Amino acid sequence: MRLGCIADDLTGATDLALMLSREGMRTVQTVGVPDPDLDLSSAEAVVVALKSRTIPAKDAIEQSLDAARALQRAGAANFFFKYCSTFDSTDAGNIGPVAEALLSFTRSDFTIACPAFPANGRTVYQGHLFVNGVPLHESSMKDHPLTPMRDSNLVRVLQRQTALSVGLVSFEDVEGGPNDIRRAFDREKASGHRIVIVDALTDRHLRSIGAAAAELPLITGGSGVAMGLPEAYRGDATASSSAASHIEAPEGRAAILAGSCSSATRRQVEVAIRNGVPAFRIDPIALASGALAAQDVLDWIAAQGSDKPVLVYSSAAPDEVQDIQNRLGRMNAGEQIERLVAEIARALSQRGFTRLIVAGGETSGAVVGALGINALAIGPEIDPGVPWTRTLTGTDLALALKSGNFGAPDFFLKAWDLLRPSRQE
Repeated sequence: MRLGCIADDLTGATDLALMLSREGMRTVQTVGVPDPDLDLSSAEAVVVALKSRTIPAKDAIEQSLDAARALQRAGAANFFFKYCSTFDSTDAGNIGPVAEALLSFTRSDFTIACPAFPANGRTVYQGHLFVNGVPLHESSMKDHPLTPMRDSNLVRVLQRQTALSVGLVSFEDVEGGPNDIRRAFDREKASGHRIVIVDALTDRHLRSIGAAAAELPLITGGSGVAMGLPEAYRGDATASSSAASHIEAPEGRAAILAGSCSSATRRQVEVAIRNGVPAFRIDPIALASGALAAQDVLDWIAAQGSDKPVLVYSSAAPDEVQDIQNRLGRMNAGEQIERLVAEIARALSQRGFTRLIVAGGETSGAVVGALGINALAIGPEIDPGVPWTRTLTGTDLALALKSGNFGAPDFFLKAWDLLRPSRQE
């Protein structure tokens, strides 16, 4: 194993695993710290999916270090800390505290922070993060229910989370290519900076950053900055992509479970409903009062035809989300929905549903936890950053685990075209 990766949520882990696989590294994704008995001997990269993005920083550090130790025992030579391309965090963490802890673990004195993912509209210029050309603090992320992003200057954002000095490697350095980037690293280190935000506007920039940073014991960022690592580790560009263009999926019914309230997911829900996908909306107030339970949703699903997927969603507009949080509590509202969706997913897997799309990082984590899944094989890319996967252990399922912010409006409709039935014995 060359690269051991620690992701702060499940969909982010899948995003990174897809990137590494597509660029030619044999990659396995685990859900939680890998079991010592899990055979990882054929993997060049292992991505550990945690659920640490919004938990207390102390717990996030502990989980991340547990994962790092397991990866080190499995042979990892370098480490990658993956977080969202919109830098989802608060002034209390968790990006800064976990990066500090992993720097100490790797006995390193310097790392980078680059969340850029141009294919999904995330770019960094002069340290400022843009989402589809809009500064982060003016994008829909300003209304995120758990990590509202109100500052687009990532140097400031990260500096509020860490005692380490944060610097910047700007566009002018990155545009010059790997050697200029390495010189910029040396300059920033000499100035006393331990973590540097790195600008990136294009995939070419990301590949240059990967080439320059490949020998760092620790890299932090979104999946985009991992784009250049496989080639840098190989020392050439001879390997071809290992990601499949289709994935064999077990026979069975299909469902979409959407817990994200992001603007991207809300559009995807609207498009699916407009195209005739049967849909059930979870009312958080009814859920909290006991007027709605998992059995009500399951009864509704049982009444639907089996010729098309069913959609269960809790997505709502920002003002409605704020009202619900005011009435139920910010964390409580989301946790109740996650528990409900997890219970539904577990019941569906027992009722012949073998193909699931799950939208939202927290929701995906709850579903995978409820299903007892601990390892995934990476399949074809549906949209940038979102592949189909198939379970490697336990119940045989095809899963698409989607970050709430990712995917085109027709994501839920076109995803099924990349699946094909398993070969019959």
